[in-house]
Amino acid sequence: MNLRVRVMHCGDQHWYADIDDADDPQPDDPFWYVDNCRSQAQALETACAELRLLAGRMVRGDHLNRVLDVTGVPV
Repeated sequence: MNLRVRVMHCGDQHWYADIDDADDPQPDDPFWYVDNCRSQAQALETACAELRLLAGRMVRGDHLNRVLDVTGVPV
């Protein structure tokens, strides 16, 4: 699995970040996301911290759930 961080500016007020499989053709169901970050740096730092945790889980052989699997609500 090839995980990637994506950071996007949403409107004039906030930033969004998610972590998804780079090979996934549908970006609507990431493994993790955060919204309403005040800056690009905050969104990127938060996502990178979560990416380190997810990478550690992958090394241990844990199954990674997508947001839709856990919440039932697409991002």
